[in-house]
Amino acid sequence: MRRIAIVGAGQSGLQLALGLLDKGYDVTVLTNRTADEIRYGKVMSSQCMFHTALQTERDLGLNFWEEQCPAVEGIGLNLVDPETGEKAFGWSARLERYAQSVDQRVKMPFWIEEFERRGGKLIIQDVGIAELEQLAVDYELVLLAAGKGEVVKQFERDEARSVFDKPQRALALTYVTGMQPISPYSRVNFNIMPGVGEYFCFPALTVTGPCDIMVFEGIPGGPMDCWQDVKTPEQHLEKSLELLNTLLPWEAARCQNVELTDAGGYLAGRFPPTVRKPILTLPSGHRVFGMADALVVNDPITGQGSNNAAKCSKVYFDAILANDNQEFSAAWMQQTFERYWDYAETVVAWTNSLLAPPTAHMVDILAAASQNQQIASDIANNFDDPRQFAPWWFEAEQAADYISSKNMPNVA
Repeated sequence: MRRIAIVGAGQSGLQLALGLLDKGYDVTVLTNRTADEIRYGKVMSSQCMFHTALQTERDLGLNFWEEQCPAVEGIGLNLVDPETGEKAFGWSARLERYAQSVDQRVKMPFWIEEFERRGGKLIIQDVGIAELEQLAVDYELVLLAAGKGEVVKQFERDEARSVFDKPQRALALTYVTGMQPISPYSRVNFNIMPGVGEYFCFPALTVTGPCDIMVFEGIPGGPMDCWQDVKTPEQHLEKSLELLNTLLPWEAARCQNVELTDAGGYLAGRFPPTVRKPILTLPSGHRVFGMADALVVNDPITGQGSNNAAKCSKVYFDAILANDNQEFSAAWMQQTFERYWDYAETVVAWTNSLLAPPTAHMVDILAAASQNQQIASDIANNFDDPRQFAPWWFEAEQAADYISSKNMPNVA
């Protein structure tokens, strides 16, 4: 029986741990918080998982909230005119298969407890270099699946693949009840405000039941970079509503009766989008293999974080099973990560493109979607697999050709 240790109890680490456990592996998960500490703590993310990522959970029998979690049935977008503050244009399109968002405070504690129920070993402790050294002696493979903490910073930044070296947005999450639903179908509703930032919201399931998640993405130094002095849950909700009333009155109109879901239903912070090299060589020469957010951390502007984590977990799961009884060598680690990067590279490029001021051809594509439902549908459904945005999202000539192809009359 092969012995594997996974440091981190988030989407990627626990999904991989549970999958390997079912295949007969001896799996230990190390995390610095108990299930109850997560369950009764603050929100951690604005996860919205699309069909393919959800399917990786279904395949492992981990979709415990499928029936009770509200469905996200579409994507909508408004581009705000920076001169007038009004909508320049807007559109929406249905997803071919629904998305869902389950608060990590609901999912991760249950998965931790499920892992133990299925016979996995859970260790609650902080993990640093000394602990990694011991794990590397005791286990055939040590994976770091934590997205935060000092140990993550030990992985070398990949300069060639990291576009930014500082945070590109001031981020804030607000989990609320009482938001007026959008009809005729639920959606992730984006508002892009050039020079200011972005705001989007979508239905989710949290510790108190169904809710909506409000996500604020403020350009540093702008009017949405305003969370530093917010200290209490009440102040956070007040600031959220103040921003909507000032910048997005059509969104404020949906929020006349909102309340925080709970005292932990808010978060603010910032981080630089970063890609790191996948192998950490310890002082002893032993190796630790990173995964998901430990190596590729995106800004949440495109809602890809949990999707990337689930898909990375699937790639690593398949690679571990295929490795049979062979050594988990440095070459195997690099090859496995590159297989994940084959997917993640376009996701990173697409996400980074939305953090920069929109190019003329990007605005042309978004505007064309307001006139052509097929373009709107393509954009919406590509959230499930952003590789489908290449090359037409990234190159002006390809964008023009793409728009023209969608506007051509059907030939009988």
